Amino acid sequence: MDFQLQNKVALVTGGSRGIGRSIALTLAEHGMTLAICGRNRESLEQTAQEINLHGVICHTYQADVSREDDVSDLVKSVAADAGTIDVLVNNAVTSTSAKFDDLTDDEFRYHIDVKLMAYIRIARLVYPYMKRSGWGRIVNVGGMTARIVAPLRMTNGVVNAGVSNFTKQFSGYAAESGVTVNCVHPGYTATERVQQIFEREALEAGEEVAQVIARRTADIPLGKLIQPQDIAAAALFFCSPMADMITGQCIAVDGGSGTAISY
Repeated sequence: MDFQLQNKVALVTGGSRGIGRSIALTLAEHGMTLAICGRNRESLEQTAQEINLHGVICHTYQADVSREDDVSDLVKSVAADAGTIDVLVNNAVTSTSAKFDDLTDDEFRYHIDVKLMAYIRIARLVYPYMKRSGWGRIVNVGGMTARIVAPLRMTNGVVNAGVSNFTKQFSGYAAESGVTVNCVHPGYTATERVQQIFEREALEAGEEVAQVIARRTADIPLGKLIQPQDIAAAALFFCSPMADMITGQCIAVDGGSGTAISY
């Protein structure tokens, strides 16, 4: 199928590792010019080299999206280097695995800035480019903690619930310009960050990490951890012609583990 993405420009935040890297590579496979940002220069360049193998251009930007000035400079630089921005994948993330009593105000603020406020700020800045062309796709990568209780990931839950709400609110505003806004909630995905969560849970429970992974996997009806490319496939769908009439929606890619019923 022709996904009609050739020569369009995608900005993927947190695009050098894990889920963001997989999304960037998948969009590159379909002919998109990529702009990826992250905090580690080495991983950015390594991912860019992999993207270039698909015969497309990849621009890299070292940025901390928790900082408003970095976000502003990032969007200006991408637009100057690539000419426009057609697709935005908001994927930057942080995670503090801790009980409520151990979480400080600063940790809540930092998570809000890295994810929720960064998503809002970047969407605000890229929207005019999409409005000008009469077409655009914004995909927010949230997290299943928007729908479930996770005692060691309260900051994630608060922020991801905000991402879900922002997705719906902004989708109505952007619709008149031909821009869709959707959200993907990954379940336990095999990334470095999730591995760190498992290690913390193992420490708290006095178990081996392998035991935690086995227990978490047993809770997934499809019987395995989600892979980054599973999330990438959902993001690609939202960018494709198949999703032309889908906006304001949050879809869980969780192997069936979520027990909440969302109407």
